[in-house]
Order: sequence, then C-alpha cells, then structure tokens
Amino acid sequence: MLKVVSLLKRAEGLSKEEFAKWVVEDHLEFAKKLPGLRKYTVNVAVADDAPYDAVNELYFDDEEARVAAFASEDGKAAAADAGAHTSSRVHVLATPHELF
Repeated sequence: MLKVVSLLKRAEGLSKEEFAKWVVEDHLEFAKKLPGLRKYTVNVAVADDAPYDAVNELYFDDEEARVAAFASEDGKAAAADAGAHTSSRVHVLATPHELF
C-alpha cells in the first residue's frame, strides 16, 4: 500500500469556511473519480495559525497505480481543481504502518 499525504494551504481570498467546504464536499467529487484510489481521508485544520489548512491522505495499491491515477483525465481534472483552490501543496509519499 502507498499513501500520498497532501498538505494544502488555501488560496488567497478563500475563508477557512469556504476552503473547508471545498475540500470536504466539492473536491471529494474529483477524488471519487480517481482511478485506483482505495481510500481517501480529509483532515481540516482547526487552529487558526496552522501552517496548512488541510492534510489529505490518498491510498493506492502501489506507485504504478498512483502514477496512472494522476496521469488520467480525472487525475488531471482533480489537480487543476486543487490548483485553483490552494496556494501551496506539498505531497509526501509514504508507506503506512497502522500500529493500533
């Protein structure tokens, strides 16, 4: 299993509430169409001074599945939507270890 951890900072002009609605509701529709996506978790920051406004987790079977997903038309559309609503995105590829 491969996990992509995405750290998202909202775009200028978006309130915390607008961003939270976008990331939890609107952007979800793009994630649902992403081929090979096994699990999708959205974590919205609660602190006003958090360095990022959301931390998303995307799970794929492996690197090949991740690359194929983001190379697809649905993946490109999801990336464009994220680019329009964020000022900064950092992606970390990780191997998850659920310990308890």
